Amino acid sequence: MKSYLKQYINGAWVDSIGGTRHAVINPATEQPCSEIALGTAADVDAAVAAARTAFETYSQTTVAERAALLERIIEEYKKRIPDLAQAVSQEMGAPIGFATAAQVPAGLGHFISTLKALNAFQFDEQLGRARVVHEPLGVVAMITPWNWPLNQVTAKVAPALAAGDTMILKPSEESPGCAVILAEILDAAGVPAGVFNLVNGDGAGVGSALSAHPDVDMVSFTGSTRAGIAIAQSAAATVKRVHQELGGKAANLVIEGADLAAVLPPTVQGVLANSGQSCIAPTRLLVHKSQVADAPASSRR
Repeated sequence: MKSYLKQYINGAWVDSIGGTRHAVINPATEQPCSEIALGTAADVDAAVAAARTAFETYSQTTVAERAALLERIIEEYKKRIPDLAQAVSQEMGAPIGFATAAQVPAGLGHFISTLKALNAFQFDEQLGRARVVHEPLGVVAMITPWNWPLNQVTAKVAPALAAGDTMILKPSEESPGCAVILAEILDAAGVPAGVFNLVNGDGAGVGSALSAHPDVDMVSFTGSTRAGIAIAQSAAATVKRVHQELGGKAANLVIEGADLAAVLPPTVQGVLANSGQSCIAPTRLLVHKSQVADAPASSRR
């Protein structure tokens, strides 16, 4: 069983301040496959202080410097693909083939696309008589779910690094291993101390402390509506920005005239992708009323 008992704060792996052990369960075996230390408000304070200090210098880096950093991260990420896939497979239950072919590449893709966007983005532009300057926001708290852990983590971390922000990540306590490996990747790539911080923990102990912290400028959360409401309420007192992607199911719209025999079978099979654990799983199909009679009886209701 792998042990991830330290937090990554200010460029170093440190013991949790008062944290307790938490076993991570492999859903395939229902046995512990790893363990973490559930962080505390004191861990959050240390991580936020590190991020706040690092922001003073990292926010002043050039686009070329941040692009070079992303390039190094991409190369280090590629070296750890097998380790990342194993962690995702064991902790959240994706088959190893799917973890290798989809889960891990999704995370890599965010770094690659962010690098492309960074190189093309105009941070300083003249619009008529007005000059528009895009500046880093500050310290960002990131709280992510368990089902597509690398995808959701990197979708937040990569743009923040590109923008010149500093951050504290709290991954799901049910699939934290790949986030720990990502911290190792960022460390190996030379991310400056304090720019990226990892505090493992649960919502009550770490998530709430991050949401309410006065030195956090923004919270980015992906997860349940219930938790999203709690985060918004906690963040309101300090009037920080809150960005949320909450629970729900997106319907799949079948365009009128589509060949149902061709499009419906692979769409329905998509329900089972990632062991069925996807927020975009096509559990609802909307077919045009003119083609209802052509749809399989089992799909009508």
